Amino acid sequence: MKLYDKIDAYVLRLIRESTPERTIWNVERIRQGKPANWNYIDGCMLTALMAMSEITGDPRYFAFTEHFMDSFIGEDGSIRTYEPEKFNLDDINEGRVLFALYEATGKEKYKKAAGRLYAQLQQQPRTFEGNFWHKAIYPNQVWLDGLYMAQPFYALYEKSFGNGDFSDTLSQIRIVRQRMRDAEKKLYYHGYDASRKAFWADPETGCSKNFWLRSIGWFAVAMADLSEILPEGRERDEIAGIFRELIRGAAPYADPETGLFWQVPDQGGREGNYLETSGSSMLAYAMLKGARLGFLGKKYAALGKKTFRGIVKNYLSFKAGELNLGGICLVAGLGPEDNRRRDGSYEYYISEPVVENDAKGVAPFLLCYTEIKRLSTGS
Repeated sequence: MKLYDKIDAYVLRLIRESTPERTIWNVERIRQGKPANWNYIDGCMLTALMAMSEITGDPRYFAFTEHFMDSFIGEDGSIRTYEPEKFNLDDINEGRVLFALYEATGKEKYKKAAGRLYAQLQQQPRTFEGNFWHKAIYPNQVWLDGLYMAQPFYALYEKSFGNGDFSDTLSQIRIVRQRMRDAEKKLYYHGYDASRKAFWADPETGCSKNFWLRSIGWFAVAMADLSEILPEGRERDEIAGIFRELIRGAAPYADPETGLFWQVPDQGGREGNYLETSGSSMLAYAMLKGARLGFLGKKYAALGKKTFRGIVKNYLSFKAGELNLGGICLVAGLGPEDNRRRDGSYEYYISEPVVENDAKGVAPFLLCYTEIKRLSTGS
């Protein structure tokens, strides 16, 4: 069986073994023993499945996504288990697929549900500079993760159902660049506390102590997607410029042999550090997509392909006759106050569990895979 066929079979197995009440790729939830809910992890996977549907034409990906969303969304657009009062940007991410579902089916409930998520953003607490708080429990904190979770949805809503006003998105990204980018290392810090009060924040800059690969990956994917979503013009040009700068800064940190990136990107080879799948997949996807759309040079498509091949070689393996994707950091965060283990230190980032088949790694790997397939088909 050829590699592409193996990957397709792997994804279809994940679908076959999942239901809306228990997705096999949501390793966090399974480990916690918690019931199904509206969450970003499933949202990441559904976004990838919609991309698989588009590139392969296999109706099973779309059918699963539609069935999954129908199990959570009522005819009035209500979203089962969604708690807007938590002001959690992660919860916006699962709404990414609503726009494509609405376009394909015409079901008004998808548009109404998107409106409910958009309403959260309209009420989302902000820093004094105007950036969304990551969650209500993280006051004044901006995380790179949140740029991916909220901003592509925000832009899609403005484009599909709003007034086409992308100025807020652009302003928030502009501030992130100003506050969270290290000019010397050309990388972005995981988090920023505008109040400088969080225990993990530098008292002068407000930034966290270290760079975390997946957070940079989230930001890179957000920038690649926004570069496609925004219409031609000044705003897209500015986003594309920040995107190019981001990739130019990150690319030199790739491992020369494998093309993968390290869990703590600027400390490759340090004891305990490891080449990590999810963030590597995200950067590879961003490079491949950016090059395909003409925002990045061809050398980045070549690096993206190398990274994809490195993941396949090092972390895609057979076990009991089935394909599995390993090397995935399960989770990492900053705080809150009562969880001081999550302090942004090097030791913290390398201490989190490394798992197989979690959607935070599988979904970006599949997005990367769809870009590889676009290259081979010329689409």
